[in-house]
Formats: sequence, C-alpha cells, structure tokens
Amino acid sequence: MKLLITGAAGQLGQAFAAELSAQTTSTFCAFSRADLDITSAEHVNAVIVREQPDVVINTAAYTQVDPPEAGDDSAYLVNETGPANLAEACRRHDIPLIHFSTDYVFNGSKKGPWREGDATGPLNFYGASKLAGEEAIRQIHKKHLIFRSSWIFSEFGRNFVKTMLHEGSLREQISVVSDQIGKPTCARELAKLTLALLPSVDNQWGTYHLAQPQVVSWHGFAEEIFTTARRIDSDYWNNHLVVQQVKPILTKDYPTHAQRPINSALESGKFESTFGLIIKDWRQSLAETLGALQAND
Repeated sequence: MKLLITGAAGQLGQAFAAELSAQTTSTFCAFSRADLDITSAEHVNAVIVREQPDVVINTAAYTQVDPPEAGDDSAYLVNETGPANLAEACRRHDIPLIHFSTDYVFNGSKKGPWREGDATGPLNFYGASKLAGEEAIRQIHKKHLIFRSSWIFSEFGRNFVKTMLHEGSLREQISVVSDQIGKPTCARELAKLTLALLPSVDNQWGTYHLAQPQVVSWHGFAEEIFTTARRIDSDYWNNHLVVQQVKPILTKDYPTHAQRPINSALESGKFESTFGLIIKDWRQSLAETLGALQAND
C-alpha cells in the first residue's frame, strides 16, 4: 500500500512519517506546503497522477486560532479549498481520502462529551474554516474518513506540552486556564490508529471522533506534564525545570482574540466500535512523548 501524506512539516505529518518509517508494510511519499500546494487544484491532481497513491492522508491545516478574524483568507484557502481540491482529485481517481478536523467545530456549550451527530457551531474563524473543509469533502467524495481530534501534542512541532516545558524552565509559577476541558491526544497515537485501520477499512466512510480517553482541563494537563516528567526521570527534568506551582485561572482572566470552547471533550466510542481498535490513555502517550523529547535533547 502506498500512502501520500500532505502537511509533512506539521506536527501530525511528522508523526505519520515517523510511524511509517518504522514499518515495512506500506510505502509513502510526504509533501510539505513547499512541495505540494493543496490550494492549487492543478498541482494536487498532477502530484496524485504522478505518485499513484492507494490512500491520501491530509494533515495539512492552517491552525492559528488567534490572527485577526477578518481580512485574511489563508484559513479558508488551506482548511476548505485545499481539502476540496484533494477530495475532487481523489474522487476522480477513486482514491480514499483521510482528513483530520478539530473539536473547534463545536461551540463548547454541551454538558457531556460531543458525539459525531451533535450540532456544530464554531465560535471562531479557525473552527468555521475547518467545518467548511469537512462539508466540502462530504459533498465531493464518498470515500472519505474525517477524524475530529483535540489538543494534539507530540515531540514534533509546536504544542502545549512543549510550551509548558519551555515556560516551566523559565518561571517558578505558571498560570493556566482551568475552566476549559478537553481530551489531550498524541499525534503519534493518531497516526498509529489510522495506519492500523487501513488494511480493513471497507465502506465505513464518514466522520469519527478520535481523541484519547480521560477529560482534563488545561490546568490539569499542565500539572500532569510536570508531574509525569519528574516521575519518569527526576534528575533530568529537575535540571531543566524550575516551575514549582501551576496556578489555575479562569478564561475571563486570560483574554484571547478568538473565543475558545469551554467543553471540547470528544466521545470516541463510534471509532472504537466501528474499527475494533482501543484508544489508549493520553497519560501513557504523554510519558512516551516526554521520553522522546529527553532522548532527542
């Protein structure tokens, strides 16, 4: 099986490349934005014709949440036009498309976990652009899998875990929002699960939530990062971290340009029951990520 990966320079794209490089069952080609402009329909089709993949996995995304909400069409170009171009090329050549979306398609007002059939209602420009990309794929190409995930972290790219470790190396006290909840999800686990289902996928097309178990606040996640780091190797991390306290604050005390959902917790039961795969706890993935960061230091 040959896979074509877009967004190769991003966090999820790098995770796929790392997982695929460690196995022998699939070959792959990975393209960064510089190599494959998904906003160009002609370029997308030319690359797919040249590479002849069995599956296209789109990890490319415009992920900045806080730029100005108006006057910049970059989010929609990458998050809607790009997926539409990929869907059209994949439809033309009868190739399945796997696409990753976000918890930000919801407004965060629900009391329990979000399910695939719940009404969407993004609160910000980023969430709206990702929802538009989902809808474009559904309208164009039947053979698609859309995986909504949340709070993605890994040893790659920029993410909350690496930000906390950096801040924790500089300050004894860090303030983190405590009234927004969700499910942290490791990019490596997303890649592993996606690759595991590929050999058996057969007409299970559609939208699925794919987030690791256990709901936590950003504040709780930050505390777990520092606790886990010191547990797995106290000597190493105590030499790198000076933080002593993670102070809980409310969303209203940490203003941002774009509004965030208060509840981002995604229910992944449909994914597990459909594909027969168990999603492991994010705390296990966190320990693995911290170990990888330490090994790469």
